Amino acid sequence: MMQSAPTRKQGDPFKGLGVVPVVYSQGWARNRLLGRGTPPMLLSFRFANHRSFRDEHQLNLMPVYGDGAEADELAPQAVQVVGIFGANASGKSNCLGALGFMRQMVVESDRAVEPGVGLSREQFRLDPDIATQPSQYVVDLMLGGVRHTYGFTIDDDRVLDEWLYHYPLGRRRRIFERDGSEFSWGEESGRRPLEQIAEITAPTALFLSTVARFGHSRPEPDPANPQPLHDTYRWFYLMSQRTDPASGLSALMRAGSSDAEKVRQLVVDLLQAADVGIVDIVVRTDADPEEQPAQNALRKWLRTAVASMRLPRIQFAHQGPNGTALLDLHDQSSGTRQLLTLGLHAAAMLRTGATMLIDEIDASLHPILTAKLISLFRSPQANPLGSQLVFTSHDAALLGTIDAEEILRRDEIWFVEKDGQGTSSLYPLTDFKPRKEGENRQRRYLNGNYGAVPDLSSHLFEQALATRGDVDDTSTR
Repeated sequence: MMQSAPTRKQGDPFKGLGVVPVVYSQGWARNRLLGRGTPPMLLSFRFANHRSFRDEHQLNLMPVYGDGAEADELAPQAVQVVGIFGANASGKSNCLGALGFMRQMVVESDRAVEPGVGLSREQFRLDPDIATQPSQYVVDLMLGGVRHTYGFTIDDDRVLDEWLYHYPLGRRRRIFERDGSEFSWGEESGRRPLEQIAEITAPTALFLSTVARFGHSRPEPDPANPQPLHDTYRWFYLMSQRTDPASGLSALMRAGSSDAEKVRQLVVDLLQAADVGIVDIVVRTDADPEEQPAQNALRKWLRTAVASMRLPRIQFAHQGPNGTALLDLHDQSSGTRQLLTLGLHAAAMLRTGATMLIDEIDASLHPILTAKLISLFRSPQANPLGSQLVFTSHDAALLGTIDAEEILRRDEIWFVEKDGQGTSSLYPLTDFKPRKEGENRQRRYLNGNYGAVPDLSSHLFEQALATRGDVDDTSTR
């Protein structure tokens, strides 16, 4: 019997998950009292009725410790990296997309309000009964050393409910709760200004999104004066997905940017380390040689304004037998462009401490390069602000080791599998009992021990690709 999308749960999402609840330890509270900064972190993400995910599923980033091990109170409260693996069309991209959809709602829902127009949600459509049920999205975050829970439920027409709680000293405190157009507030929320914003919040807009629009968000967090609404919105705002290499590189290196040289050197180092034949990057901001000199003050002013907006031309110096040659981005291989895309994306996230989402991280990249990018997020030197990486992949090599070092820990590996009814399921590797010594995860995964692999019929596959006498092979030439 199919289950309907669940309603909001008031219980503890970490209960019964077999993890050490570091967020309830006294370590982070003591650090906060001592003025020690705690990076923002995603602790868990729950969602239901989103694309191929019919029922509620949870991506839990809390570390899992071995028998007898104790959590270090000063250690990060969540893993820095999560890899989601599965077959083609299993739904792993939908898992990542659910978190991306939640971000889109938080950042943009107040701007997309049109009278008489409902919400463009992405519910499970293979069952008509489930398709009419609400969709739900919930995150647990660590912000300023304090756990926060934010979530909302929507249908095709409106936001049904929305809530934000925080847990100073481990005890839940309400910031706000919304039931349709009715709001209730916590004691520390500053009721009057929030009530005014609640009155103008559209049925299809999130309250958190509307608060940010009307001047109640701030660009930087203030550890001395934490604001749950502001800090929660900022976490979503900074979360980013893949950057186009051409526009991303040019924008970061725009003339006058204080970070231009740092970004250029970072990209050069990355490309040199990857051994793709590029020895330098040349940034050209020359004016168009066919452009005529300005004839008057107005034209001079216009030229100056346009020049300030012009994106520089980026060229790559390749080492050849007779010196270096400059080539444009479109002359680079797909692997080099992919490396640039991920490198720029990672550089932006590592500078802000934001969460980075990457679908198919292994596309066009050698596993060693992919593993190196993953390792950046575990390095205190490269990632001092605690940025997190959540990615999908079907490259089983990432489940293995390089130089006897595992690329991903057991509690950083998740799988997505789709059943015969088109329903996806999300589950962690830690659901499987580890072997005593020398567990070859890559081999066990490819052998189907963890599921989440293609159920391929060799006979049908060969039959489908076999040359038929009634097919004119000239059509493929």
